[in-house]
Amino acid sequence: MKSLKNHLILFDAECPMCKLYTKGFTKVGMLDPTGAQPYQNMPQNVCPYVDQQRAVNEIALVDTETGQVTYGINSLFKVLANSIPLLGPLFSLKPFIWIMSKVYAFVSYNRKVIIPAEITEDSFAIQPTFKLRYRIAYLIFTWFMASFILTHYVGLLKELMPVGSTYREYFICGGQIVFQAIVVSIMAWDKKWEYLGNMMTISFAGSLLLLPALLMAKFLVLPALFYAAYFMGVAGIMFLEHFRRMGILKLGYIPTLTWVLYRIVVLLLILFI
Repeated sequence: MKSLKNHLILFDAECPMCKLYTKGFTKVGMLDPTGAQPYQNMPQNVCPYVDQQRAVNEIALVDTETGQVTYGINSLFKVLANSIPLLGPLFSLKPFIWIMSKVYAFVSYNRKVIIPAEITEDSFAIQPTFKLRYRIAYLIFTWFMASFILTHYVGLLKELMPVGSTYREYFICGGQIVFQAIVVSIMAWDKKWEYLGNMMTISFAGSLLLLPALLMAKFLVLPALFYAAYFMGVAGIMFLEHFRRMGILKLGYIPTLTWVLYRIVVLLLILFI
């Protein structure tokens, strides 16, 4: 595979996703073995060329010979097109560039709530810019996906509980966002958007864990108790992850308590009203 010579890609060492794909570029030969470095330890010779805040927001690719810097999705396109020339025409299409730049920004500006890292005294001084529109878009996306999957999953539990209307899970999930937003706003106003992003990552991940059971139901006839037990197992994993993330956010146990309490109250209402 053709390697992009004399280029250095600057990734976020505090972001597991960023480390994974940039190290992948060097491992498969798309970049030189030393062609990926964390921006937290940016080499002195490239510092004058790089907009540090933009490099934190959007991955930077530096031509070490000319000093030219590309950012974000254009950096990834440049690496990929060099190794796979057939992709070049696709990467030059303006509509495709626009769509992928939005997808990239959607992930990049939410990466700290997708896989959070604790901010400490040793953390890099410059952190990703918070953009409310991308956080709201992330909340809407994860709300819709989690609700969609849950709507299908409750059909497997119809022997144990009322299935309800088509939109019930959408209202329940949306209600939890509002409820938890109020709780965390009272506790720590400045952390409400960070918390909601983390909470919805957990909800989305939990719904993805339900997909194997949904797939299994297409081929096997199993009792509703099996699917209820499977759901409780996923809920337990979600509880532990919520508790872990509250430690990272330094929000204590109250958000986890109210998160669980909301679900218990909703379940009781479904069963007895």
